[in-house]
Amino acid sequence: MPHHFPSEWAKQSAVLLSWPHADTDWAPTLERVEQCYQTIVLAIIRFQKVIIVCHDEKLQQRVLSFFSDQDNIGNIQCWVTPTDDTWIRDYGPLSIIKDQQAELLDFQFNGWGNKFEASQDNAVSLRLHHLGVFNSTPIRTLPLILEGGSIESDGEGTLLTTKHCQMSPERNPDLTQNEIESSLKDFFGAQRVLWLTHGQLDGDDTDGHIDTLVRFCSPSHLCYVGCDDPSDGHHLEIRRMETELKALRSASGEPYQLTSLPWPTAKYNQQGDRLPATYANCLIINGAVLLPVYNDKKDGEAITVLQSCFPEREIIPINCLPLIEQFGSLHCITMQLPTGVI
Repeated sequence: MPHHFPSEWAKQSAVLLSWPHADTDWAPTLERVEQCYQTIVLAIIRFQKVIIVCHDEKLQQRVLSFFSDQDNIGNIQCWVTPTDDTWIRDYGPLSIIKDQQAELLDFQFNGWGNKFEASQDNAVSLRLHHLGVFNSTPIRTLPLILEGGSIESDGEGTLLTTKHCQMSPERNPDLTQNEIESSLKDFFGAQRVLWLTHGQLDGDDTDGHIDTLVRFCSPSHLCYVGCDDPSDGHHLEIRRMETELKALRSASGEPYQLTSLPWPTAKYNQQGDRLPATYANCLIINGAVLLPVYNDKKDGEAITVLQSCFPEREIIPINCLPLIEQFGSLHCITMQLPTGVI
């Protein structure tokens, strides 16, 4: 294929993170959230580089101080550029491989359909490129509003996404579903786009990002959130999504191998809002999978199930209760960069 969107399990050169700061909604819980970030960074640098975006130089020095005693601190880079928030999965660059060379795609980000201020975040990818973070890797700015958490790739020409998100009237209101699909195929070199219409989670500001619901484990294997609690308000919606998944076919024409992830106990914030706790929001890195856990009775089962999906990788649980208080989790705050970008 002339160009393609690598799968997340393809070899990576680094993971991008955007550090939380006091000028964001993280302020009341900043210490707990920073501890979560530190745990994530320490896990990743065992395997590969981490590039951390810091809002200002003061934060840059603070972040570096957290890791000053680490033997592999050489795997950490900190760069300064202003940010609105930390969800770099949705505003960071998406990487394609074109003629065996990496290229970065800079899509537009408007705060998940103009829900939040996002002008600084929308500029981050270009600013990092101008700083030389990605060395000589070229970047291309595109007009389409698209968040990285809204698409999954099998690395072989199939994309998976959700209609509820992509067809949100506040994202690309002038485009039809066919036009969006055509753009995705063009930009990512894909042959197929698979659409889901069910699976929306309470507390999900993203309008149904696929990375909270269904993930590729291989080109023929999908893991997804299951809901085995009939009393939960999500039960019927998740069952309908499961029916859709059973009807999908891989590129070979065969049904996908499907693995259901556990459904954690309902989590709420102090205001009583349901939080989108999901084990699907994991991050695949070189040699490991970082799994968000929630001090929940289903955490152990989630570790076991995910290990069966990725038998050759270490499963590293990370307590992400602090993250879901702002309605996102582990995959949402990270963006992998494939080999060749750094």
